[in-house]
Amino acid sequence: MRYAETGYNLEIDLATGKIERVETDPNLLGLHLGGLGTNVKLMWDRVPPETKAFDPENLLIFSNGLLCGTPAFSMNRTVVSFVSPQSDLLAYPMMGGFWATELKFAGYDKVIFRNKSPQLVYIWINNDRVEIRDATHLKGKGAVETQELIREELNEPRAQIAAIGLAGENRVFTASIEQARSSASRLGGGAVMGDKNIKAVAVRGTKDVSLARGAEFMAHMKDITKYIHYRNTNPLPGVMTILSGIGSPQEMKHTDEKWHTESFAWGNARQRRKDFWTKDIETSWKETQDNAIKRFVSCFNCPQQCGGLITHGDVSSYMMKCFSKLTYLMGAYVDNLDFGFRIGKRAFEYGVDSFSTPQILAFAVELYEAGILTDKDFEGCPTDKEGRFIWLLDRVVRREGIGDILADGTYWAARKIGNGAEAYDHNTIKKHEQMNIKLGMLDPLYYLMYATNEKISITQIEGNWPQGPFPSREDREAFVADWPQLPDDKFKQYFLDWNPRGENSNPYYPTPDMCCEIVDWMEMLHNIDDAIGLCAGMGSFCLKPPYHIHNYPKLISAATGMDIDEAGLKKIVSRSRNLHRAFNNRRGMTRADEKPPEDHWKHRFPEYEEQLLTTYYTYKGWNHDGIPTRERLMELDLGYVADDLEKRGILKDGQDNKEN
Repeated sequence: MRYAETGYNLEIDLATGKIERVETDPNLLGLHLGGLGTNVKLMWDRVPPETKAFDPENLLIFSNGLLCGTPAFSMNRTVVSFVSPQSDLLAYPMMGGFWATELKFAGYDKVIFRNKSPQLVYIWINNDRVEIRDATHLKGKGAVETQELIREELNEPRAQIAAIGLAGENRVFTASIEQARSSASRLGGGAVMGDKNIKAVAVRGTKDVSLARGAEFMAHMKDITKYIHYRNTNPLPGVMTILSGIGSPQEMKHTDEKWHTESFAWGNARQRRKDFWTKDIETSWKETQDNAIKRFVSCFNCPQQCGGLITHGDVSSYMMKCFSKLTYLMGAYVDNLDFGFRIGKRAFEYGVDSFSTPQILAFAVELYEAGILTDKDFEGCPTDKEGRFIWLLDRVVRREGIGDILADGTYWAARKIGNGAEAYDHNTIKKHEQMNIKLGMLDPLYYLMYATNEKISITQIEGNWPQGPFPSREDREAFVADWPQLPDDKFKQYFLDWNPRGENSNPYYPTPDMCCEIVDWMEMLHNIDDAIGLCAGMGSFCLKPPYHIHNYPKLISAATGMDIDEAGLKKIVSRSRNLHRAFNNRRGMTRADEKPPEDHWKHRFPEYEEQLLTTYYTYKGWNHDGIPTRERLMELDLGYVADDLEKRGILKDGQDNKEN
């Protein structure tokens, strides 16, 4: 009997209509856990490095995490994996909500799509009954609207539905996959879904999920529950409000946006407005937000209520997703929060990434103001900031006029437009738009996570380590006094010695060796969360979270019956991480790609940055080009990967970290 996992994947060949319920190898549990870990293994085995995003051979995998559907709080993430049209690398955006758990209850760990449907379809999964249904009547419908229409058509109000909007149908590179208040947004999953002619995937399940040692599992959860109650009533002192709690409630529950609006850059990620948050802004924004939010909402089995149901003016009700409240208005340079709530619904129906898309629109405005784009490109465009952004959004999603070029994202659009447009693509890494943040002094921890993480987005950067040093030794001592989440007590001393200025401050402290240890810890936590299906806001993403390296193994062991300790868990996620790295190396990614934008920090240290990168590669067991060495791969039981990389000439046996 399989515990926690169902032991079955659903395979759908869209070209032939063949549907298979495939039993999975039970050994994969001990090798890669589930979720992202087993997704990476599937992609390595079945997607050749020559495959492009819109080739039939590109897989589109929807996966729940190993602990989704168990009584553990906040285990509800769906991982969607595919080769990205933007980066040409492996992408894995995630969404919360209820979809992942519903799939587990239907009896599947993953849905794997291959090839393309000859016409627009949606998939209906109802336990053992699986249908490919005609969706031509849904063509052009909004992503949120589609979900409601399908529920009505199926007469199943409890069905959970992941859908694309017009952006996905038109293969816009920043198209998202929408599901209730959640979204798998980054790197173009909606475009791949649209290319395969899938409008939506609906699922309803009523089966049980079995635990190997249920009483033991619930005993561990009792401790975690007690800690969640403690953290909810005892926010951390000495940090900004959005970092003081657990979960991800900052967008809806908090109205104080001083830090975001003054620390992040406006327009095309260019300008910080350090004095933006006035008393008048604070008052008007609080009033607007309080009036717009009708109630707070949670994802499956989560106590935190991080989302909000929005009813704003004449805009029909919708659930707002992460940070879109701010990204469009900051990109458009609009000071009125009302605009964020109004354009948000339109963008969600279209199904677009709320980090990338506003930057693309602001990029177009900047090119127009610079004379690179002309009046002809903007013919019919309103002159006010709000109207201009909405007009551009419509053009991008429909791929009309200049929108057809912009729909490929700033990196690719800049190179198509030419005439100096490349200089305005200044906030991408690995061809992908990043958080619109510009900082002063180089942060070595931030640099390493930003440059090397495979998520290729801001999410990997946030973690259990504070974003900056505390001002006084007394504050630091108080913080480390109760820090059970640390993997090793030596990190306490690293933090105690970290100062805002002087010898032990950025950019040379933490030292390169310390940075490697801290970043490796952060990365490990994210990879565990992404394998088990945990919301990062309860694990890898926040300070002093309920889930950490000391209780992850206990939960996994009790759930699966596979007794695993901390060292064993670290090895599993390191195996998956290195396989993921090799997958991208096989697609051409090297050290040259791991360069944060030139203007990301005002004060840069090129030689030191190279030292940081080399030190980190050595620590990870990678060579100078960022490719795992044979020695490292053999330690992780990935000899077949080393053989493949050597056969392709990507890795030479014995190659070390020295520059080649």
